[in-house]
Amino acid sequence: MPMRQGEDGAVNWHWSLTCMGPVSETIHCLRLDLVPLTPDLLRCFLRREMRAPPSEFRFAPPEGWPGEDVDVLALRLQQLEEDPSLQPWLLRAMVLRQTGEMVGHIGFHTAPDAAYLRDFSPMGVEFGYTVFPSFRRQGFAREGAMGLMQWAQSSYGVNLFVVSIAPSNTASQALAAGLGFRKIGSHLDEIDGVEDVLECDLTPGVETVF
Repeated sequence: MPMRQGEDGAVNWHWSLTCMGPVSETIHCLRLDLVPLTPDLLRCFLRREMRAPPSEFRFAPPEGWPGEDVDVLALRLQQLEEDPSLQPWLLRAMVLRQTGEMVGHIGFHTAPDAAYLRDFSPMGVEFGYTVFPSFRRQGFAREGAMGLMQWAQSSYGVNLFVVSIAPSNTASQALAAGLGFRKIGSHLDEIDGVEDVLECDLTPGVETVF
């Protein structure tokens, strides 16, 4: 596991974390800021109204977004309206710090130990990500995934992480394998069909690629 900032002033080269309250906590990776999408931001994106954005809006999404991501934004908004405490876990914009461009999004589906995961990974938490086409093959998915998992482990003691990937999605399968994920089962997704369920165990003492 990479070194974290300590009393001696050593700073992890790969990531750092700035806490600005439970809603506005941003995860800072090497190149990316993982910025929480608050209910106000989600509503603006869903209405395609960014003329008077919320005060926390500080990045540039691609033209035409959310497009096909409307359903996931609507689902995360519903979750936050029902339980605001989920904010740190749910959807985040992946923002390229140098330019302010939104290169994709990433986030957990729920808080840890959701009932639907207990048969596969008790105490685990599942996440997913999307990198927009013009920003692919630049390592952003790997960087974002590592930053998200390290944040959850450091801040909340979470060690088990799950992703669900179609067997035919060779790029995501390769990324997951490179991060130390191993297949633990499969399930039938109503939209995407059969998916492999993969788990990464960051429990201290377990060998990982981190």
